[in-house]
Amino acid sequence: MTDADLHALTGAYALDALDEREAEDFARHLAHCEACTSEVRELQATAARLAGAVAEVPPPELHQRVMAAIGEVRQRPPRTTVLPLRPRWRPRGLPYLAAAACLALAAVAGGFAVQARHQADQQRSAAAQARQQAVRLTAVMSAPDATLHAGAVKGGGNATVIASRQLNQAALVYHGLPEPAGGKVYELWYSVNESMVPAGLLTPGRSDGTTLLSGGPRGAAAVGVTIEPAGGSPKPTTDPILLLPVSA
Repeated sequence: MTDADLHALTGAYALDALDEREAEDFARHLAHCEACTSEVRELQATAARLAGAVAEVPPPELHQRVMAAIGEVRQRPPRTTVLPLRPRWRPRGLPYLAAAACLALAAVAGGFAVQARHQADQQRSAAAQARQQAVRLTAVMSAPDATLHAGAVKGGGNATVIASRQLNQAALVYHGLPEPAGGKVYELWYSVNESMVPAGLLTPGRSDGTTLLSGGPRGAAAVGVTIEPAGGSPKPTTDPILLLPVSA
């Protein structure tokens, strides 16, 4: 795991959301990284403020579940190793077919190099997106007007909506959601004037996590979740399995 990878895990470490090996790697990283140490300290303080800003008193076990689910661990793309071509001998004359084979191998190696660079760019982009989301999540949680509403999800699991009308941003923390049958997905909605406005999709195959809703809660009365066909729907095709208010 590179330093760039470790820098992106401050939020997950602060909230105890790393597995044992990742937590050990990050703890060693903290010993020589003052920036991450300071950021972890700030995130832990923010989490403590969030607990005191609860608009409704949830069941005792819910706080632990929210804290455990709030950090998202980024999935890393597969690594590609590029092996340089270093022939140990050079014949005085290469037959035509051998020369063509060498050219083909060089083209393949070049393709692997391009692919490796592309994957590295994707990894850097994913890390930047993860850091940006962590910043936005922290801002929502620490907003002066932040509200938190929790509830059970029909079919299993529970979820919490954290919203700030001042920042016009909302997040959903979810735990224990079962995988929808038939390749369907969970879709998020804002309830605005008795109409449902699309607000994004939950990551397929993930039962626990945190996501920022697209759009904002201004003018919305609630946040809802429905089960929709793959790719989502412009309008709900099923009744909400979760509907939580976004105001105090």
